[in-house]
Amino acid sequence: MHQIADLISIFDSTFYQSHNTRLIKGEHEPIYTPANEHTSYHQIVFAHGFYASALHEIAHWLVAGDKRRLLEDYGYWYCPDGRDASQQAKFESVEVKPQAIEWALSAAAGFDFNVSVDNLNGEQTCRFDFQVRVHQQLIQFLDDGFNPRTSTLLNALSKFYNTPWPLSTAQFLWQHPQELCNGV
Repeated sequence: MHQIADLISIFDSTFYQSHNTRLIKGEHEPIYTPANEHTSYHQIVFAHGFYASALHEIAHWLVAGDKRRLLEDYGYWYCPDGRDASQQAKFESVEVKPQAIEWALSAAAGFDFNVSVDNLNGEQTCRFDFQVRVHQQLIQFLDDGFNPRTSTLLNALSKFYNTPWPLSTAQFLWQHPQELCNGV
């Protein structure tokens, strides 16, 4: 049901003309590259052809403002897997908004969302504690409204996948499973 070619087509038909940006299936780690002397358009490169990776990388693009979209990887700091507690806290703080948008994109596409703390070889934290923050941000977006690019893509995904539109807080009922975080 969730073919990566469909997502690429939806994204390109929604943003290629207006934002000179394309969604690209990558073979390795994801990266965002602005247009340059070698490529005339901006590229959101997602990892290994994974649908979830594409949604996540799109979410970062939707968060980034005009100036950040002119910088490789939006000029963000990134510390790879293996982060200590302090680095992990910093990582999670910058991931709240993109993952909240990714959750909304997933719902609009009828695709299962899983929050990611992306630190398998580092300080272990309870991903559900992080998901509380992501969920709160998602509810705030739903209450206050998404930015125009995000709304446009959510609508396009909803039309393609025939999912409820507009999104509502009732679609995102979630409760922290406290028993799963004991000892972390």
